Amino acid sequence: MKRIIVTILAVCMLLSACAFAEGQFRVGMECDYPPFNWTQVDENENTVPIDGGMGYAGGYDVEIAKRVAEGLGKELVIVKVEWDGLIQKLNAGQIDAVIAGMSPTAERKITVDFTDAYYNSDLVVVVRKDSAYANAASLEDLSGAKITGQLNTFHYTVIDQIPGVQKMPAMDTFPTMTVALTSGAIDGYISERPGAVSACAANDALAFVTPGFEASEEDTSVAVALKQGQPELIEQINGILAGIDADARNALMDNAVLNQPISGD
Repeated sequence: MKRIIVTILAVCMLLSACAFAEGQFRVGMECDYPPFNWTQVDENENTVPIDGGMGYAGGYDVEIAKRVAEGLGKELVIVKVEWDGLIQKLNAGQIDAVIAGMSPTAERKITVDFTDAYYNSDLVVVVRKDSAYANAASLEDLSGAKITGQLNTFHYTVIDQIPGVQKMPAMDTFPTMTVALTSGAIDGYISERPGAVSACAANDALAFVTPGFEASEEDTSVAVALKQGQPELIEQINGILAGIDADARNALMDNAVLNQPISGD
């Protein structure tokens, strides 16, 4: 009888835990790519606690995640995940969505589904203000430069469009690339415009140039990634995103740039 009671209690606890989890919307992001997402120590009205007591997450992605979770009627939980592990954790069911400045590329669509875009941008190169490339106005002007991009992103592939470029090994994070740039190990790195604006706001030794990369809209847009086979959820989230007009999205991005931690950590 005691064993039966213990078993019943265990089942009840498990069901309670599942019910709680079902009320959550667990969103994965790097928390290391301002102004889209970042980690900070202090809590404020713009942040959300990171799961596991790892600080607080802020940024444009967090604002979008808040609105999506609210529209779904669920509690938002931010899960900090390295970039390379985001899709893996999504498909393993450890997170419900990726909202991390992720572009809906054809390669990614093989393994995950995407909503409509929640932001569109263009590609730039972050350089040092005192470098020979600070006034580059074309891809040809970057010839000979040592350029890199983030690992496993389309940013890294567009480097090949620069004639005579010295394509450096891809790096894991944007802070790592910023350190490499300021130290002179590289001459520049590829970024989306908001990330470049953010980097330059945090470090007045940096600037960015727009040399005219060719990229498809799917490469320069960002969308919510979901595990495959959830058309109703995609439709729900698309409806929520459609309710955030262009002016509101721009205002959210402007606020994210203004509110980002100066150090980016």
